[in-house]
Parts: sequence; C-alpha cells; structure tokens
Amino acid sequence: MKNTRLISIITFSLLLFALTAPASAFTTPEGAASAGKVYVSSVTFDPAIFYPDDTGTVTFAVTNSNTNQSVVVNHATFQDNNIRLTSGTYDSSSNIGPLQTRTFIFSVAAKATEGTYYPTFSLSFRDADSLYYRAMVKVDNAPLVMTIMDKPDAFIEEKKDTIRVLVANLRKNDVENAILEVTGDGIAATPQKIFIGTLASGASTTVNFSITPSRVTTLVFTLHYDNGDNPHTVTLDLPLTFAKDKKQAHPVVSNVQVKNDAGIYHVTGDVTNAGLETANSVTVTSLAPAAPQDPYRIYVVGVLKPDDFGSFEVTFSATDSTSIPLQLSYKDADGNVYTLIQDVNLSAAGVATQNQKGSLPLLPIAVVVIVIAVFVGGWFLYLRRNKK
Repeated sequence: MKNTRLISIITFSLLLFALTAPASAFTTPEGAASAGKVYVSSVTFDPAIFYPDDTGTVTFAVTNSNTNQSVVVNHATFQDNNIRLTSGTYDSSSNIGPLQTRTFIFSVAAKATEGTYYPTFSLSFRDADSLYYRAMVKVDNAPLVMTIMDKPDAFIEEKKDTIRVLVANLRKNDVENAILEVTGDGIAATPQKIFIGTLASGASTTVNFSITPSRVTTLVFTLHYDNGDNPHTVTLDLPLTFAKDKKQAHPVVSNVQVKNDAGIYHVTGDVTNAGLETANSVTVTSLAPAAPQDPYRIYVVGVLKPDDFGSFEVTFSATDSTSIPLQLSYKDADGNVYTLIQDVNLSAAGVATQNQKGSLPLLPIAVVVIVIAVFVGGWFLYLRRNKK
C-alpha cells in the first residue's frame, strides 16, 4: 500500500512538472539556432535615473534578426531585490516574426539606496534555452539646486523689488513639470508661481519675482518637479529684513530763503539728488499750519538724475507760526512714492517793502540825480569860460 501511494505521488509530481516546466525543455537544434539570433535591442527606464523609493517602468525591446524564421516565446520576467518588480510577468506564448521587434514592459520600484544596480531580464523560448540580459539602472538622491542670483541690497517696506532665482538640474536625467513658487507672510509677489516645464540634465534657467514686503518675514521658494511620475520638491529660504537702501535716490533741500510779502510767504531753494538712482516727479509743497497760496501751491521740479539739481519756489500763508514744514515728494522707477519733511524757520523772513514790489530804489535814483547835476554844472562852467 505504501509503495502504491509513493508511486502515485511521484507520478503526480512528474505530471505537474511537465505541465509547468518551460518549453525550453524541448530544445531542438533548429530552435536553438533561431533563438541565437534573438537579442535585446534596447532597454528604457522611466525615469532614466530613480530617486530612492521612486516607481517607474522598464521597457525591453527584443528583436528577432532571423530573416525567415519566427520564434515562439512563452515566459518573460524581471528580477532584482533592489529594483523590484511590481507588475505581473508575461506567461503566455507569442510569436516574434522575422526581423520583428516586441517590447516587454514591467512596473518597478526602486527599493534601494543610492548606487548602480543590474536587474536581470529573462525570456524563455519554446524550442530553446532562455535568454538572459542584465540591465544597468542608477538610483541617485541628488535634488535640483536653487540659488539667489540677484536681490536688492536692502528691502524697503512697501517698495517693490526684483529677486532673480537660478534653478539648475545637476542630475544625469531630465525632470519634468517644474514649477517655482514663492510664499511669505506679509508679501505681495508678482507672479506667485512660474511654470518652467522640462529641465534637461545639466541645464539651468533663471526666474524673476517682484516682491513687495509689508513686514519682516522669510521668503520661501519651493520648486516642484516630477522625476518620471514621481513628484519631488526642494525649498530655499531667504530672510527678508528692512534696511536703508544705499543706492536709492536721495533729494536734499538747500539754499532755502524766506520772504514775507504782505502776509504771503515766498520760500525758494534748491533740490539736489545725492543718491545713485533717478528721482522722478519731484515736487515741493507746504504743510499745515501753512495754507498753500497761488501762484506756487505745489512746485514741480521734475526728474532729477544722480548729482542733478533744480530750483523751487512755494507760496503760502501762515498765521502765528514761527516755522512750517516743507514736504518734498518723489517716485522711484517702480512708481513707489517717497516723502521727506523739512522745517522752515519763518522768524528770520525778510519783509518785502514797496520798493521791493516794483518801485525804483531811492538810493540809486539819488546817485543818478547827483551825476546829472555834476554833468550839467560842469557844462555851464565850460560854456562861461569859452565866452570870456
């Protein structure tokens, strides 16, 4: 009885093996010769280089270089402990015709640290031994790089400035769908996001943002990109603090003179741009307690380039005031408005007399009269002497 049971088990095992064994067990000389002309013509990993834990695909192109002989394949698989197969294998029989190419696509996952790996592709033939091919794939954890290429020497509250960011791909493969965005508490950014798209291996690009800060904060630049179908991000922080801009326009009021003409004050002076940038739309006016009066309620100086100057005159009335503030306003290249206040002392104002209003001065007239009298007297004396 035991022998009968043993024989049954052995018979069943042999039958099972016969059903599951690859067709290569029936190798023929003709099949081996045909299979010898079948080769892996290309291997494509997507992404070309993985990050650790990235998923992707690998595509093997198998070419039959026989000119008049088809080959039958019945099993294809992909094996490696680091680049792991996450999809099924090819287990059904199929023909690869003469001079034809067939692709075998597998889903894989990079369950490995940085390094180079050699997973194995195997293909079984019906009439020959299997084909084995080792493919090379790399796993690299290097991120894309961001660098601040240009920014203002100092940020000014509510002033718009430009920041230029360099984005570089130092990886050995292209990345796709790159988007750079900037965020920060209390800032207005134009634009907030910029689409870069595909960034080739070794390539770089620059991105410009216009930033208007309203408070001290930290700018955060976040770069989103895809490695294959795998999303990745990298960030760069830029502290934003306020300070004095050493290059901005700096109008200075000088040579101020004040005259009082029947209760209307005339203030004249010069405005010089002591900064390194142009001051646009420079204006001068008086502030309370002064009350601007015609003809110069607001005086427009205009554009002052660095080291350039212009004169101004403002007129106003001021009752029971010993000083009043003058306001100087100007705009930078982005249209931001800046104001400067300077007090003017009225107690030392010169008083305009009637002569100052338009009458000829008395002293010059007296001098002219004396000169004429001397000339006339000398002429009569000359004539008298000639008569004698």
